[in-house]
Amino acid sequence: MRRRATMRRGRMTAALLAAVVTGSLITGCTNGSDDGRSENDRVSTASAGSVLAVKIDNTSAARPQTGLDAADVVYAEQVEGGLSRLMAVYATELPEAVGPVRSARESDLELLRQFDEPTLAFSGAQSKLLPLIDEAPLHAETPADAPGAYFRSSDKAAPYNLYLRPGRLIDSPPGADALTTGFRYGEAPDGGAPEDSRTVRYPSARFTFTWSDSRQSWLVAMDGTPTVTTDGTRVAAPTVVVQHVDIRPSQFKDFLGNNTPYTETVGSGKAEVLRDGRVFEVNWEREEATDGTEFTTGDGEPVNFAEGQVWVVYTEA
Repeated sequence: MRRRATMRRGRMTAALLAAVVTGSLITGCTNGSDDGRSENDRVSTASAGSVLAVKIDNTSAARPQTGLDAADVVYAEQVEGGLSRLMAVYATELPEAVGPVRSARESDLELLRQFDEPTLAFSGAQSKLLPLIDEAPLHAETPADAPGAYFRSSDKAAPYNLYLRPGRLIDSPPGADALTTGFRYGEAPDGGAPEDSRTVRYPSARFTFTWSDSRQSWLVAMDGTPTVTTDGTRVAAPTVVVQHVDIRPSQFKDFLGNNTPYTETVGSGKAEVLRDGRVFEVNWEREEATDGTEFTTGDGEPVNFAEGQVWVVYTEA
């Protein structure tokens, strides 16, 4: 585990603003062109066996996103003002670019404890949260920590134009064994009910998952708009989990004074697993922060997910 001094992170915002003011914006996120740095500038400081988790904005100004379809797991959580934010986890594939990259939240630290020293890529965090990030058992990588791994695109306005080149943080994907989520894959459980579409609502955001027979996946839409990446790929997941959790006020607020919600991912409760055009009512349990999450049927049998990308949407119990 590598920990950095909080003072170093305190310069993060100034560094990012300076990059914008000087106009050193780098294009090429959507067309795959080079970002102007040589292979000798590669940054590779993460553990070879750790997953890469990236905080991704999903407001309308941030869309379309880049690299979202390559994630093994996408977590959706509620943030200030009833909006939502994504955390995409990469283990089996590293796309050329991911973004737009945005800031971390306190809930992320508990969620990421299930992985062995993961790498967390994010744009920054409020100053009071930075010491907690420094103390967490993870590799925190911001533009201040790894400037060679980030670039800005001219396709969007700041702050929605910061992107990560994952290959400059991790030389190669660690593989499926690094996904210590507790998820199981295989045949669907017995039972379930037919389901064509499921919508999860936050106060100021919503996710809709619509079953596609042709793709054998749930087509993702956010705020009523189909989720499509910058290369035109429609984002779809074979398995969607709607996990009912406690969402409480955290100790932090944004610059407008809005409280940052804290999503409790340790504990137990109810969930719905969507796969194969059906919905399964299940129970979830995560006893310790270092554990993955177990999903079981009413009689205690483990629930298998379909192979492929998994979306986990946290919603209030």
